[in-house]
Amino acid sequence: MNNMPLKVLIIEDELPAQRLLKETLQEISIDTAVISCLNSIKSSVEWFVKNDHSDIVLLDIQLSDGLSF
Repeated sequence: MNNMPLKVLIIEDELPAQRLLKETLQEISIDTAVISCLNSIKSSVEWFVKNDHSDIVLLDIQLSDGLSF
């Protein structure tokens, strides 16, 4: 059985929303680890090029530098 935490990447440009997502993840019973919080499309693309992918991405649709789709 794999006991590794679920790796979560948060892409959200509003800090209160980032904090709320982190707090919510801490409250649920699933073992999670927020591996990074990003705030723009540019920083997200750079992160994906340089890092192993996460298990889950929580993604804001409208970021300050455009649509995340």
